[in-house]
Amino acid sequence: MAKSAEVKLAIFGRAGVGKSESTYRHQATIDDEAVTMEILDTAGQEDTIQKEGHMRWGEGFVLVYDITDRGSFEEVLPLKNILDEIKKPKNVTLILVGNKADLDHSRQVSTEEGEKLATELACAFYECSACTGEGNITEIFYELCREVRRRRMVQGKTRRRSSTTHVKQAINKMLTKISS
Repeated sequence: MAKSAEVKLAIFGRAGVGKSESTYRHQATIDDEAVTMEILDTAGQEDTIQKEGHMRWGEGFVLVYDITDRGSFEEVLPLKNILDEIKKPKNVTLILVGNKADLDHSRQVSTEEGEKLATELACAFYECSACTGEGNITEIFYELCREVRRRRMVQGKTRRRSSTTHVKQAINKMLTKISS
């Protein structure tokens, strides 16, 4: 059996789900490929040093806010800015999630506001309820894994091309020295 690809995903935000940091391992078959997801749920508890370490560790990120808490929504953009700073020069692979969709009667953040922010962040957007399972939570993680794998493939091709370029440059330098 082929070894499964590992993908490290981290969940950031204040969505009122978990009370303490937890790490989960989940195996799945995504697009006919075995994938092991290592999922770090920070539960919004991290201090700055922990947060930066978690951001360095992760390959894909779920930025979560609580649709019944405008303050949690307003924390998303600063989180994304920290991610960009830590991960540069790479583009950050992320998905924006509005949680607690089952509490629509207490909504403080509209779906349209979430969609607009996701457009600004150039990422996918979902609304769900971790409590009821509404919104196909599994698909959120699968889509993030797909995106991480796509980016790995693109970066791998870029690396290979640049290695080839370096080899060509080294050979040209050697030939130049030999001929002079």
